[in-house]
Amino acid sequence: MAMKHYPPEFKAEAVALYRSPPGATIRSVAEDLGVNSETLRSWIRLDEGRRTGSQVAAGTRPETVLASSEGENAALRKRIRELEEERDILRKAAKYFAGGDALVTRFQFVADHQRRHGVKRLCQVIGVARSSYYHWKATAPDRADRAVADGRLAARIRTVHRDSAGTYGVPRITAELCEGGHPVNHKRVARVLRGIGLAGLRLRRRHRTTIGDPAAVKAPDLLGRDFTAEAPNTRYVGDITYLPIADGTFCYLATVMDLCSRRLVGWAIADHMRTELVIDALHAAQHTRGSLAGAIFHSDHGAQYGSRAFARACREVGVTQSMGAVGSSADNAAAESLNASFKRETLQGAQNWDSEREARLAAFGWLHRYNTRRRHSHLGQMSPIDYENSLLPTPATLTHAA
Repeated sequence: MAMKHYPPEFKAEAVALYRSPPGATIRSVAEDLGVNSETLRSWIRLDEGRRTGSQVAAGTRPETVLASSEGENAALRKRIRELEEERDILRKAAKYFAGGDALVTRFQFVADHQRRHGVKRLCQVIGVARSSYYHWKATAPDRADRAVADGRLAARIRTVHRDSAGTYGVPRITAELCEGGHPVNHKRVARVLRGIGLAGLRLRRRHRTTIGDPAAVKAPDLLGRDFTAEAPNTRYVGDITYLPIADGTFCYLATVMDLCSRRLVGWAIADHMRTELVIDALHAAQHTRGSLAGAIFHSDHGAQYGSRAFARACREVGVTQSMGAVGSSADNAAAESLNASFKRETLQGAQNWDSEREARLAAFGWLHRYNTRRRHSHLGQMSPIDYENSLLPTPATLTHAA
């Protein structure tokens, strides 16, 4: 580390500080000043050498030298007292500034310590203008009145916020107060609202799962928003939805639903939205049905469904792809409705699941219950599997989707 360059005045005051208080040590003074002990020791030696040499070389009379030294010592002692007072002031101020070095905090410090140190000295040490301090002190009554008024306003804001079930923000609260006979500026409402730690309800940012790919495989819309089928295993819809976790991460659920019975014949859950997710759901549907040959599979224009890998998987299982218009949720309304029911009935108003395992278990239980027990309005309040069985001459063995 490079050696610091100290001005002569600093060296002289450091030496004087060492010599002035009784019992002072080189180490303690050096630590207070933030210098090396050996550096301070060398300054003391040089000062002693200069004092001895100046008296002998100049031939000055001893009594003259003594008087000059006493004058210098008196000036140094005065400077030392000033430094000690400054250090004392800064130590006290540090307690005030612990929560933030705001200008009002400096003013309050001056007000609390002016009797001991004086306003002028305090303002010099902590770096504020005396005129600013006196202005702050003169306007204290106005600030007190405003604090009382803000307290009353805060009570009204809490009432409006509570009555709105915590949904109102600055614009609506301002309008409510003005119409209630308490005209107020929206900026003041915003300031008081922040001060009491309240805020309006904001819509959560929708987690986007449908991400189009300009280079994706395009397929015609073979359904035309007709989400019905005369027989099972002829028309399917698929979609991806997200499962929010408390730590900010997500799981993703891909489903395949039969439009005739609304049965979930296949699904897959993963911590990613890669194409493998929708391919796994398609293969699960094939496993449930035994064969999907000749069926139509309808989806949105998400990159996963438009990928070449998924198109190849559809060809391999004998499925014809169908896609709705870009950016139109109505073109895949049946799948969107399924996702909405799943979220509403599993989360039950909560924002997320505590863990990925909890989300997976919730999905596993709901998806099976949906097929076997949940009554569906589209099916005359029958469950999907019961509805399928009603279409057969004899009851078939129930096969659960993998």
